[in-house]
Amino acid sequence: MPIRILPEHIASQIAAGEVIERPASVVKELVENALDAGADKITIEVLGAGKRLVTVTDNGAGIPEEELGLAVSRHATSKLTRAEDLFRIATLGFRGEALASIGSVSRLTVESRPADAEAGAKLRVEGGGLGSISAIGMPRGTRIMVQDLFYNVPARLKFLKTDTTERRNIEALVTRYALAYPHVRWKMVVEGKPSLQTSGSGDPREVLASLYGVSVAKQMLAVEFSEEGYNIHGFISPISLTRSNRREITVFVNGRWVKDNAVTAAIIRAYHTLLMVGASRSWCCSWNCPLKLWM
Repeated sequence: MPIRILPEHIASQIAAGEVIERPASVVKELVENALDAGADKITIEVLGAGKRLVTVTDNGAGIPEEELGLAVSRHATSKLTRAEDLFRIATLGFRGEALASIGSVSRLTVESRPADAEAGAKLRVEGGGLGSISAIGMPRGTRIMVQDLFYNVPARLKFLKTDTTERRNIEALVTRYALAYPHVRWKMVVEGKPSLQTSGSGDPREVLASLYGVSVAKQMLAVEFSEEGYNIHGFISPISLTRSNRREITVFVNGRWVKDNAVTAAIIRAYHTLLMVGASRSWCCSWNCPLKLWM
């Protein structure tokens, strides 16, 4: 069989699989873009467990009309200019892959307006193919709609879990970011029903109360630690408040949610001999270091 170069649309769909695994992956990439844009108000809407529609609206910096086409192109980013920048990443996204990957496996619409623009601009992308850019009226910020996820790669749909599981993954993801960014006003609507809403006051305990209830929020113990440029901030649960698994342990490093077995094991060891076998703590922590870490 002869060697040949793959068509661009097929290569894009394959590459998309490395970034977009499920609807929650779409929400993660779009939310992180909104945070990088300086948004302090983010609204997420989900229909059909994210397969039919995911919409993320923010009041961030916006994308100029002349850069809208670049924003949905592969390896296009405003966050890196040279290889050395990789060693001092200060943003959540930097690869320039997210929108291009999403656009190659969905029907994507990007609407955006910077503060200094008289009008917003709208671009439609379908299966990686770019449409024309048109002017629209809208407030400052960006609104991204992702429709019919994986419509052109139906085999990917077969690997998704049930709608209930996919919705739960999305809600758990947004909940974690709400905890790590209490200064942001979050709103999430799932299948037409409000699922999450925070005030954006900056008080993390208020976010805990809105997510887990006032009783749990009052019991959580604040953690503050600083030493040689390393800072740890967050909340831990008292011994009286336990869970049967480790899913409630949430760790953010430099504002980025991470799942690290070594960090989780260290947290569990701190409670060694204090817990019954099989019980775990509830943690919401952010860790700042020379590469800041939030837990």
